[in-house]
Amino acid sequence: MVLDAPLAFSPRFQKYIWGGRNLERVLGRTIPDGDVAESWEISAHPAAVTPVLGGPLDGVPLSELMARHGQAVVGRRGRWATRRGVFPLLVKLLDANRSLSVQVHPDDAYARAHEGPRELGKTEMWYVLWARPGAEIVYGLEPGTTAASLREALRQGRVGETLRRVPAKAGDAFLIEAGTVHAILDGIVIAEIQQSSNTTYRVHDWDRTGPDGLPRELHLERALDVIDFEKGPQGPWVPEALPTEEGSGLGRELVSRSDKFVVERIRIPAGSAWRGTLGGETFEIWGALEGVAEVEGRGGAILLDAVGFSLLPATLGPFVVNAREDLTALRVYLPELPELPKPETDWEAA
Repeated sequence: MVLDAPLAFSPRFQKYIWGGRNLERVLGRTIPDGDVAESWEISAHPAAVTPVLGGPLDGVPLSELMARHGQAVVGRRGRWATRRGVFPLLVKLLDANRSLSVQVHPDDAYARAHEGPRELGKTEMWYVLWARPGAEIVYGLEPGTTAASLREALRQGRVGETLRRVPAKAGDAFLIEAGTVHAILDGIVIAEIQQSSNTTYRVHDWDRTGPDGLPRELHLERALDVIDFEKGPQGPWVPEALPTEEGSGLGRELVSRSDKFVVERIRIPAGSAWRGTLGGETFEIWGALEGVAEVEGRGGAILLDAVGFSLLPATLGPFVVNAREDLTALRVYLPELPELPKPETDWEAA
């Protein structure tokens, strides 16, 4: 089958104790009753796989699409993912109506060794869609914090002294690399681009209890294994202007880059269009943050409105993003491959 049309997906919702109704109230999304914490928008992770919505592939889970078409979906830059049987990325919307736990994620090697051969590490990027006045995140540790001092602070109930708090407002982007201690604090809605992983090691949970009335599980020993205590102070990513066709009216900025994914912010005036071609190198994910767009390939088109996401397979060919209204969007793709290591290295097997 030729994958020559953009793909939309039915989201999968997660209910955690820190969720609320902001995905509905702020973003206008239709969500289930009760407190909803996350909407998994594009996912092949076993914890919540999203099925294709509409078109000839309607109802096909993304995991099955990967099993059938592998490299045609992810491209040459993602061939390691085809061999490993995973889709590289996961896209979520999160409503931090209450503060999330203070946590850390492992890198690929640690996840593979301790969580199973198909689990990836977790580097992620947060793009803030909405934040209450004065909102903050935990973004790393205070300089000089060591494993011993963090353990002692936790024992004495003064862990807050070790946490570095950073203001967060709409439009900010934060790259949270594996090994970085972090927490989304209350009153923030974000779009999250991350590796396809569901591994979280909780360091501290604000002394609260779960739905069963018991404290939620912490994972201090594994957290201490993976925390990067050498990482210095960080702040929001400073957007970097990228070139566009002269006179096109398009705006293009780099808002996050890592060895796992690249994220750009694209602005397209109403009535204008972004034209691209995917020839098998990488897939792209487009997410409309503001405005409405039609994303069109040779085999069909979908309507993308805020806040919605679409997967453009690596073999899509030529495509057009037509802005029906002034459009602000995220464009996500895999970075260029490094020089290939020997087959027995973890990168080749990861």
